[in-house]
Amino acid sequence: MQSTRKFFAPSDRVKSVDLHPSEPWMAVGLRNGEVSSSPVRAAVFIVRKGWLVTGSDDKFVRVFDYTTGEKVEEFEAHDDFITSIAVHPTQSFILTAGDDKLIKQWNWDKDWAVEQIYEGHTHYVMQIAINPKDSETFASASLDNTVKMWQMGTTTHSYTLEGHDKGVNCVSFYNGQDCDKSILVSGGDDHLVKVWKYESKKCIATIEGHTGNVTSVQFHSSLPLIISTAESFEEGTVRVWNVENYRMESVLDDDLGRAWCVQTLGDTVAVGYDRGCVVHTISGTEREDSADENNNAMI
Repeated sequence: MQSTRKFFAPSDRVKSVDLHPSEPWMAVGLRNGEVSSSPVRAAVFIVRKGWLVTGSDDKFVRVFDYTTGEKVEEFEAHDDFITSIAVHPTQSFILTAGDDKLIKQWNWDKDWAVEQIYEGHTHYVMQIAINPKDSETFASASLDNTVKMWQMGTTTHSYTLEGHDKGVNCVSFYNGQDCDKSILVSGGDDHLVKVWKYESKKCIATIEGHTGNVTSVQFHSSLPLIISTAESFEEGTVRVWNVENYRMESVLDDDLGRAWCVQTLGDTVAVGYDRGCVVHTISGTEREDSADENNNAMI
């Protein structure tokens, strides 16, 4: 693999990042708010509507026309901080998660009515992810140390993945072309990244290496790689792992403090830090060198 740093935007702490699929745009949620008086922990594009949707610590969801900047809608969605937003790929709703331990389903074609409330976690829900192989299912990560799998429209979770010793901050589904890989990845405050075969409910790999809480995990969009970020001031806050053998391939060292979020699109990888956001291009090439004995990658 080859990594090239393409873009850097200095800012306050970046809590979320999303990449537009057809425009050279990146949406970031900042700790200093910008669109509200409180931190924005989630900001996502809804491309088919031309919207940017944000979730903030003031408990409000806000919807903006991303061409004009006009606010389209806002409503109080949770009783505590909003931590994550996921957009259904075909249907007219979003899922939101919050520190009130709830996940809610909001339909914009029904005047943003709440269609379903998903209950089951016993601590903050930190992230939600819709399954790209089955958009009627989704996963949630919580500080109750679990990942839960859900069926859209049901009142209770389908099953629970247990294995982290501390809170789970992030979850992501494998989105590659290999339909046999029904796996997801999670990261937690135990400094671990775990890979799950979710159909059999088994943890198939535990990846060690981070020295701080794992804050975000994503599969690379086109390569067999996992990219994870950590709440650590030490070198190696962003690490790249091979999906086939779970060995570390590389470290992205941008020297911008703790890393809080990562998003991938094609060969583009965007990472949010304490002091700004960086966009890398990670593409596949033959490696001339392999990891050294300390598991530090040489490219």
